[in-house]
Amino acid sequence: MDLLTPSIGNIFWTAVVFLLLVVLLKAFAWKPILSAVKEREDNIQDALNQAKLAKKEMETLKADNERIMREAKIERDAMLKEAREIKDRIVAEAKNAAKSEGDKLIEAARQTINEEKNAAMADIKSQIGILSVNIAESILKQKLENSEAQNELVQNYLNKSNLN
Repeated sequence: MDLLTPSIGNIFWTAVVFLLLVVLLKAFAWKPILSAVKEREDNIQDALNQAKLAKKEMETLKADNERIMREAKIERDAMLKEAREIKDRIVAEAKNAAKSEGDKLIEAARQTINEEKNAAMADIKSQIGILSVNIAESILKQKLENSEAQNELVQNYLNKSNLN
């Protein structure tokens, strides 16, 4: 039981050793430990600050990226719209040119048809005239073989001429 009950000498020497240990630790160990802890705390704080800065920079880059993507999309849409407009304009111009060329060809064909029709009509009239003269000549030759019929025809012709 002696071991379990503390004696005054034991308490005194334990206190002296403890105080001596505290003084030695304070002199030699506390400063380096505290400076190491302080340095570590500063490093951790610096790392946290750098992480915050990196986070802010990432947010800024992300915002810039989104803005650039929006601008690129707007520019792409504008380019597509312009390309569609150019395509529509080219198609319309081609249609107009084709219609104009078609109209010119149709008009040229009409003119050619009219010219050929007029030439054919003139040819038909000429042939009808020649045929009529030939028919009239042959009829007159048959009717006018005698002189009485000739005189009668001349008399009728003169009468009609005087009336007109």
